[in-house]
Amino acid sequence: MRSGTARRDAAGGTESGEGSTAAVSGRRGGRPTLEEVAARAGVGRGTVSRVINGSPRVSEQARAAVARAVAELGYVPNQAARALAGSRTDAVALVIPEAEARLFAEPYFLDLIRGVSAELADADKQLLLTLVRTAQERQRFEQYLAAQRVDGVLLASVHGDDPLPDRIRDLGIPVVMNGRRSEAEPVPYVDSDNIGAGRAAVARLVGRGRRRIATVTGPLDMYVARARLGGYRAGLAEAGHAPDEGLVATGDFTEEGGRRAMRELLDRRPELDAVFAASDVMAAGARAALREAGRTVPGDVALVGVDDSPVARLMDPPLTSVRQPIEEMGRTMARMLLRRAAGAPEEEPKRVLPTELVVRDSC
Repeated sequence: MRSGTARRDAAGGTESGEGSTAAVSGRRGGRPTLEEVAARAGVGRGTVSRVINGSPRVSEQARAAVARAVAELGYVPNQAARALAGSRTDAVALVIPEAEARLFAEPYFLDLIRGVSAELADADKQLLLTLVRTAQERQRFEQYLAAQRVDGVLLASVHGDDPLPDRIRDLGIPVVMNGRRSEAEPVPYVDSDNIGAGRAAVARLVGRGRRRIATVTGPLDMYVARARLGGYRAGLAEAGHAPDEGLVATGDFTEEGGRRAMRELLDRRPELDAVFAASDVMAAGARAALREAGRTVPGDVALVGVDDSPVARLMDPPLTSVRQPIEEMGRTMARMLLRRAAGAPEEEPKRVLPTELVVRDSC
């Protein structure tokens, strides 16, 4: 199968497949579920999935308990039948925990999907695009995964407290993230040099003679936002500028969030003469707020963004931006995942790709 068909949501619950069904105490018949096997064995659902998938990360005691429960309940998962036939799903899920409006409005996601899709197409794999926005949707997706309907999962835009990466890994399913939740991320990931992006932006602004440099951050429960903020602070320190938290405002990677944060900065520090926005989309919102306030760019306020997206090229004036290789990140993620799904020798599970400053008229 070729990539190109996208499904928005993963439907359905746990598959239990065809096969005999044993009557057990407290059950009214019907197919036994993965949860019932876990309850009978006295282990978690993820442990049952790992035993069924042949994962080595299970104790012999747990393996024996699951085997007894499977035999007693007559549980035969569809995945086991597929394994006996030697077949695979040939499908990979790309999970984005964001609303549709942001997914289709932000160039970052479109470029990432393009890179992932191209790499999967070369490998004759199907791409399933899934939005997971609520706890209920996450639970439904976990059930979908427990039925072994995909060969692996790619995750993007993950927030710091999101348990989904760990739960996918506990199910024994290969997973690779775009970005990371923290500096000590245990799940394999592909990221860009976000600290370097912040430092490069500030160095450009300082080099243009700007002295009161503000920043609009992304949501600080995301590592990418904290890293770019860290780069901003490092750049100021390297230039000998004293830190001023009044020049820091939090956005949310949306245009409206950039507009609100810029208004907040102008209220607090009307004398500011430069802004580093942690995304091009937020920079567009900041540019609108500056125009509303009668400030010119770059005359009164110089402006730098991140992504080097079409937004940067189409702004008036065109936006100086730190380019991150978004499509290449998507391709690299997909390659890493396919190698893991095929059981190939482990490559470096943590990849950080370089960024590059692209100079235009805004600074």
